[in-house]
Amino acid sequence: MTFQNELINWYQSNKRDLPWRHTKDAYTIWLSEIILQQTRVEQGLPYFNKFLENFPTVQDFAAATETKVLKLWQGLGYYSRGRNMHATAQIVVNNFNGIFPSLHDELLKLKGIGEYTAAAISSFSSGEARAVVDGNVFRVLARYFGISTAINSPAGKKTFFALANELLYQGDPALYNQAIMEFGAIQCKPKSPNCNVCPLNQSCYALKNNLVNALPVKIKKAAQKHRFLDYFVCQSDEKVLIRERQAGDIWQHLYDFPSIDVEEQIPWTDISFEEKLKSTFGSGAEVSFIATKKHILSHQIIHLRFFALKNYIFNFSKQKELYWVSLSELDDLPQPKVIHDFIKEYL
Repeated sequence: MTFQNELINWYQSNKRDLPWRHTKDAYTIWLSEIILQQTRVEQGLPYFNKFLENFPTVQDFAAATETKVLKLWQGLGYYSRGRNMHATAQIVVNNFNGIFPSLHDELLKLKGIGEYTAAAISSFSSGEARAVVDGNVFRVLARYFGISTAINSPAGKKTFFALANELLYQGDPALYNQAIMEFGAIQCKPKSPNCNVCPLNQSCYALKNNLVNALPVKIKKAAQKHRFLDYFVCQSDEKVLIRERQAGDIWQHLYDFPSIDVEEQIPWTDISFEEKLKSTFGSGAEVSFIATKKHILSHQIIHLRFFALKNYIFNFSKQKELYWVSLSELDDLPQPKVIHDFIKEYL
C-alpha cells in the first residue's frame, strides 16, 4: 500500500470530529486556519465557535469594530492575527463583492494569508491541488523520509515543499492534506509518538535508524530578551485609569494601565525607584505594592510589577491615550492576557 493510501486509511479511522471539516465554505475554513495558527486545537476550538457565533458571515466580521474583534481574540496571543483578519474581512466585502475567495492565488492577495494558509483554504474549500505544509507535515516527512535539512532554513523549506507537492494525492487533495496533517497532530507527535501502532513503522527511516527524537531538525531561535514593566493602578470613584496601547509596540490597541519601562527591577523601596516615580508622576506620588507577574511571549519574557498609585499628576491633554472607565466598561475592552488575569484577581 502506498504512503498516501496508508495515511488516508488511518485518517478515516482516527480523525477528530472538528466543525470546520463539515463544510467547504471558504470563510469558515479561513476562520479555523487563522485561529489555529500557533494554537492547539483544544485551545482554538472555543475561539472558533465564538467568532463564528458573533460573525456568521464575512459581512458581519467586516462591520465589527476592531475593539470587539480584539476582545473576542483576547487570550490567543499574536494579536496582529486578529487585526489582519478584520482587515481581510473588509477587503473581501469591498473588493470581492463579499464572496470569500477559494482559489490559492486570490487568497494570497488577502492580509495575513501566506502560502500555507492559502493552500489549506483552497484545498479544503475548492479541492485545488495544493500541498499543505504545516509543522505536522514537516515532522511526518522528515521522520518518514529521513530528511535532516532544517525545516526553518531556505533549503529545508524548498526541499519539503517540493516533496509535499510530489506526494500530493491528485485524486482527492483535500482528503490527503487533512490526513497527513492529522497524522502529524495525533500519531506522529513531537514527543513520545507511539511508533508501535504506527501504520508506517515498517518503512519509517527515523524509526529504523533511532532518529525519531532527532527529526525534524530546526535551527534554534535567538534567546528571548527580558523586559521589565512597572504598572501603576489608579482608582477613583469606582473607576480605574486605563491606557490604550499605541502602534509600534506589543499589544497595540489593547488596554492596560499607565506604566514605566525599566532596565531592571530595582527594589521599590530604593531611592532610585522613588526618584523615577516622582519624576514621572509628580513630587507627591505615592505607591503601594500589589503583585508581580511574568508573561512569556515568543521573542521576549516580560516581568511585571503592579503598584497602586496615589497623589499622581497626569497631563490628560497630552496623554490622550489615558482615560477613566468603570470596571464593567473595562471588561468590554480587549486586554493583554496578563492584564486580564491581574484585573480578575485584584480589582
